[in-house]
Amino acid sequence: MTGPLSDLRIVEFSGQGPGPFAGGLLADFGADVIRVDRPGQPLLPPEYDFYNRNKRSIALDLKSAAGREAAVALVSAADVVIEGFRPGVMDRLGLGYDACAAANPRLIYGSMTGWGQDGPMAMEAGHDINYLALTGTLHAIGYPDRPPAPPLNLVADLGGGGMYLAFGILAAVHEARRSGRGQRVDAAMIDGVSHLMSAFMAFTQQGIWTERRADNIVDGGSPDYGCYETADGKHVAVGAIEPQFYAALLEVLGLDPATIPDRAERANWPALKRLFADRFRQRTRAEWEAAMAGRDACFSPVLSITEAWEHPQMRARAVHERFGGLVHPAPAPRLSRTPGSLRRTTPAPGENSREIWSDWGLPQALWDRLGGDGATPPAAG
Repeated sequence: MTGPLSDLRIVEFSGQGPGPFAGGLLADFGADVIRVDRPGQPLLPPEYDFYNRNKRSIALDLKSAAGREAAVALVSAADVVIEGFRPGVMDRLGLGYDACAAANPRLIYGSMTGWGQDGPMAMEAGHDINYLALTGTLHAIGYPDRPPAPPLNLVADLGGGGMYLAFGILAAVHEARRSGRGQRVDAAMIDGVSHLMSAFMAFTQQGIWTERRADNIVDGGSPDYGCYETADGKHVAVGAIEPQFYAALLEVLGLDPATIPDRAERANWPALKRLFADRFRQRTRAEWEAAMAGRDACFSPVLSITEAWEHPQMRARAVHERFGGLVHPAPAPRLSRTPGSLRRTTPAPGENSREIWSDWGLPQALWDRLGGDGATPPAAG
């Protein structure tokens, strides 16, 4: 196995969203991520479950004694555990932090939750949109005449969740290699999202950010930062905040700054947005792309997912890779000497059970017990 994390062994208890995403980031850079799956059919066809590429799978019935014993054996040989269940679930299975740390004192135990391990809502169900709602983030996204707009599930699940979990794990691994002692990484999406909102918390307290949607500098309120419809019903995005970029934008739009409202006055923003919208509707998206080419106007076309695959910049940068017959995002970020790589397509549950058992040197006697105690290891091959 190659990659900067190739000496890292991770046991990931199967789940959805941020936990698998974090494990996938680490797997892309070489970590040996063993996904403990439930026996049976997965929710998604494996080839479309991109978060689980580069991982291996073992199927264990954690409700059986042998399945739990096998999980403890894996944890004892691991550097890291990733789990994303509600507080107390892993404890009831005998696989909580205290039990795992007793079996492996150097273990880093990464727990991913939405609300955190404690507090009055810790046991409540939730999804990305709920965590955004409670942190004040969702309230700030969208337009004032419509309900707040969910930004897919990118902000809480992935940005405030999986990314922070992966960072916390790597920080704890680094410390453990110095101290020889493990610890728990308690990653909660409301924590991560609140941290992502740092600047806007500061702006609010400074008095330069209002709590009205689309009324501020980067929320679609300012005319120089937003999306506009073009003549063919498509859209373009502009982000010309700085004076030199704004001047270039006005020049391409054919607008004389001396004859239009001053954007420095917030009261002029609605009029300027109407003026810009009228200009952008006069040409197609492709025509605006041609007009803006080579101009520092912070302009870009709003592309669909499939259009993005073919854009010259995306292709030149090799942002996407064709892997296993499908288009995947390439591993990111890029390391100059030891980059991430795509090596394995997503396995079916239990596909690598015997291989993992052998590679990790786990007891043959326990393997023999698994077949009769509700787990589904594949036949020897």
